[in-house]
Amino acid sequence: MWKTLAAITRNLTLAIPALLILGFLYGLMVNAAPLKALIAPFTFLMVFPMMVTLDARRVFEGGDIKAQTLAQAVNFGIIPLLAFGLGMFFFHDAPAMALGLLLAGLVPTSGMTISWTGLARGNVAAAVKMTVLGLTLGSLLTPLYVKSFLGAALEVNMMAVATQIGLIVFLPLVAGQAVRHWMIRRYGRECFRKKIAPKFPVLSTLGVLGIVFIAMALKARAIAAAPEMLPAILVPLVLLYAVNFLLSTLLAKTLLPRGDGIALVYGTVMRNLSIALAIAINAFGEQGSGAALVIALAYVVQVQAAAWYVRFTAHIYGPAPA
Repeated sequence: MWKTLAAITRNLTLAIPALLILGFLYGLMVNAAPLKALIAPFTFLMVFPMMVTLDARRVFEGGDIKAQTLAQAVNFGIIPLLAFGLGMFFFHDAPAMALGLLLAGLVPTSGMTISWTGLARGNVAAAVKMTVLGLTLGSLLTPLYVKSFLGAALEVNMMAVATQIGLIVFLPLVAGQAVRHWMIRRYGRECFRKKIAPKFPVLSTLGVLGIVFIAMALKARAIAAAPEMLPAILVPLVLLYAVNFLLSTLLAKTLLPRGDGIALVYGTVMRNLSIALAIAINAFGEQGSGAALVIALAYVVQVQAAAWYVRFTAHIYGPAPA
C-alpha cells in the first residue's frame, strides 16, 4: 500500500487532475452535499502529517537572514497584493473566486518547498526555516488580509476565520511536533528520518486528494451549467505563478548565492494550498466551495510549474557545486 501511495505522491501532476475529473463526474451523477461531513477528517489527514515532518527547531538557526527577509517581504508584501489585484480584475463579480485566489497567495510554503529545493540542489536548511516562518506568519495574517481586502464584498467573520486557523494550523502543529519528538525519542533520530518520516507525506497526499475531490464534486453542477468557468479560473492562476516565478528568480539571481536563491524561489512560489483549501472550505461556508475550486486548480498549476522549474534550474543558476 505504501508503495502505491508513494507513487501517487510522486505523480501529483496526474493524480490531482484525475481526482478533479472524478469529483466532477461524481457531482453530476450524485448529490454531493453529504460529502461535507468528510471535510473535517480529510482536513486533519491533509494537515497533521506535514506538521510531524516539520523540524520547527531549524527556524532558530542563523546564517541566511537576507534570504529569509526577502522571502517574507515577497510572501506578505507583494504576492497577496498581486493575488488581490488579479482577483478583482478577473473575478470582480464573483467574490468567492477572488477569495480563493487571495487565499492561494496568502499562505506560503509547504513540505513541497523543502522537497523541490532539495531536488534543485538548493539550501534545504534555508527552505525549512522559510516554511516554518511562512506558515506561522501566513496563519496569523490571513484573517487581517481577507478582512482588509474583501471585507466589503464578503461577509468575513474574523473570529470564525481565526478559530479555524487555530484548529487547522496551530493545533496540528503543536500535536505534530509532540508526536515527532516522541517518535525520535522512541525510535532514534536516524530511524525516524529514514523509515518513519517518509510515510507521512503520502498520508497528507490522501487528504489533499480527498479535499480536491470534494471541492470539485460540490461545484460540479455549477461548472456544468457554466463550462467557461474553468478556463476563466486558470488564466489568473497562471499569471499569478508566472509573475511570482519571474520576480523571485530575478531577486535570487541578483541578490543571493545559488543555494539561498533556489530556496527563495521555492519559499515564495510554493503556496501552502493544503491549508488554504482547508481554510476556504471550513471557514467560509457556501462561499468557501467556490474559493476551494480555485485553490484545487492552483494545485495543477503549482505542481506543473515547480516540476518544470527544476528542469531549468541548471540553465538559470549554473551547475550545482560538486
